Amino acid sequence: MFIFIFQTIWLFIDDLAGKGLDVIIIGKFLFYLMPDLTEKVLPLTVLLSSILTFGTFAENYEFAAMKASGISLQRAMRSLIIFVSVLGGVTFFFANTVIPASQRKIYNLRKNIAKVKPAVAIAEGVFSDFEAGDMNIKVDEKFGDNDRFLRNVIIHKKDRKNINTTVIKAKQGELKSSEDSDILQLILTDGHYNEDVPVKNNDRKSKLPYAHSNFETYTMNIDLSEFNNVDLEEERDVSTDKMKNISRLSKDIDSLKVDNERIVMAFSKNVNTRLGLYGAKIKIAKVKDTTAKAKKKDSITKIISDSIYNINKGDFSKFDILEMFKGWEQMQIMNSAKNASTNILNSIKGKKEELDKRYKIYNLHILSLHKKFALALSCIILFFVGAPLGAIIRKGGLGLPMVIAIILFLTYYFIGVFAGNYAKEGNIHPILGAWLSSLIMLPLGIFLTKRATEDKGMVNFGAIIVDFFKGIFKKKKVSNS
Repeated sequence: MFIFIFQTIWLFIDDLAGKGLDVIIIGKFLFYLMPDLTEKVLPLTVLLSSILTFGTFAENYEFAAMKASGISLQRAMRSLIIFVSVLGGVTFFFANTVIPASQRKIYNLRKNIAKVKPAVAIAEGVFSDFEAGDMNIKVDEKFGDNDRFLRNVIIHKKDRKNINTTVIKAKQGELKSSEDSDILQLILTDGHYNEDVPVKNNDRKSKLPYAHSNFETYTMNIDLSEFNNVDLEEERDVSTDKMKNISRLSKDIDSLKVDNERIVMAFSKNVNTRLGLYGAKIKIAKVKDTTAKAKKKDSITKIISDSIYNINKGDFSKFDILEMFKGWEQMQIMNSAKNASTNILNSIKGKKEELDKRYKIYNLHILSLHKKFALALSCIILFFVGAPLGAIIRKGGLGLPMVIAIILFLTYYFIGVFAGNYAKEGNIHPILGAWLSSLIMLPLGIFLTKRATEDKGMVNFGAIIVDFFKGIFKKKKVSNS
């Protein structure tokens, strides 16, 4: 946990350092992050501790003494198996209750810190919602004391209808404030100002009038009086997949699935309507046929498409509806179809982005649900990997066992990361993405436990191949005899 906390500090050092935050606030920030780190820390801890413990036993010939006394490896592991099983249950409870609560706490704390320290709310390279005003701000770089100096500033201001009407660009900016003042000053230098001009006349509105001006210095005063008494523990009604327990995730998965299907069906119906695909109405008519073949019957059934155009013999491959129109009418029909297809394809491309986001959220919910179960089971699986491996390598201490544990954990962790990313994008099923790393480690744990029980050493692939063929030849000899 200590190692991963330091990793977290390095990840968030830009958000925490030099912002004038109290030690208590930073301590809360790290404390709320600790439960989320358990997802990484606990499997590594179980794997490392089991390798170290059983490696020390084997190195000091404890297992040899146990076997001489008639105590098998399974019996020696029995109490730890019970302990690890209980640990798995506690881990599941922890992942279902504590981690979602900590995720909600850390989200609210970061938002409230942004209110207290506005510079924290401004991220480099992306548009950030500035909590102290109805505007979005983007900067290429922050520098200086407390990140008060800004470079290449772009500001989008919104009106009462939440419509972006003003764009301000400046090469440099500076944030000025004092503890005694409720006003935050944003001083912009060397830039220009663009604003849409509201008009009531429709003729002038169609010309999209706007005002443009250049400035050397432009000062924006932002009132911070409503943010002076910010409660850092204030809760917001925001919930992501990581902030939900199993019961909430199950309900939201069903709701998201129904909503996504409804949106897809509605969009599909809309596309069909725009294309004019209402379904062909086919009439079945009984027509007298005077051919010799049909004289044996009173009538035969023929398909007539409609009363305007009749297809003889039912040969649809030779039917061309454009032949019903003149040349210039055919050109109009083709152009109209081409324009309609282009518009519909553009609509589909735009809708695809929205549906990709919705299905990504849906996949994330399924992934989070199964990760809670996978985390609990991974502790048990990695114990059955580490314990027999320690007995096989017969080495204790923090040398070789530490290296082996880190290699195995990195394999487990990176498989989980790659599988999770593929599952988010829908390339593999989210359930497989949550369980893949555990499913890969499960056969390894069974194999190592079997070898340790049989008192065999590390894997020798040559010996395995030789034993395999020996077994085949022995079977042949027995059968021949």
